[in-house]
Amino acid sequence: MRCFNRMNDLIDISRVEGKVRLSGQDIYGKGTDIIELRPEVGMVFQKPNPFPKSIYENVIYGLRIAGENDKQLLDERVETRLKVAALWDEVKDRLQDSALGLSGGQMQRLCIARAIAVNPKVILMDEPCSALDPKSTARIEELIGELRKDFTIIIVTHNMQQAARVSDNTAFLFEGDQIEYGLTDQLFVKPDNKQTEDYITGRFG
Repeated sequence: MRCFNRMNDLIDISRVEGKVRLSGQDIYGKGTDIIELRPEVGMVFQKPNPFPKSIYENVIYGLRIAGENDKQLLDERVETRLKVAALWDEVKDRLQDSALGLSGGQMQRLCIARAIAVNPKVILMDEPCSALDPKSTARIEELIGELRKDFTIIIVTHNMQQAARVSDNTAFLFEGDQIEYGLTDQLFVKPDNKQTEDYITGRFG
């Protein structure tokens, strides 16, 4: 997943081959500006990681870093993104409270609101529900269903049921190799590769 936002650049021993195209541009091309790339690829981590700031400041953190200080714009962005993240009604009266006081599910939705506040083209989600209870997981999956209308979402998950529920296309990777990629409905019902079939049917994994 770190290939998609060039976080591997920070790992000295990493090596990347091939191309990753975003809007037709190879993000590993010589002319790529990493500073411009970062806001276009948002990231939601496995464990909710709100900053030790207010709910309000968490949402607009990326805008602050970019130098945005227009209070009206910031206020509007906080409200709209928290509404998109299905969190506004729960926190609208305590925006200045610490984000660390939220529940795990609320924290993860806040992290999603923070990721989309800068209008990325792609959202990367690394096991976004693994630390959550079933009820919070269901809310995050509902949210993913809404977000997919406006964003490209790439999810890493070991939960096959979740992959089947939330994705349009699925890739099965094993020990660093892509074994199969295709439409989710087709891959789960009639995979082309026997290794994929063995994994889905529980013969290994």
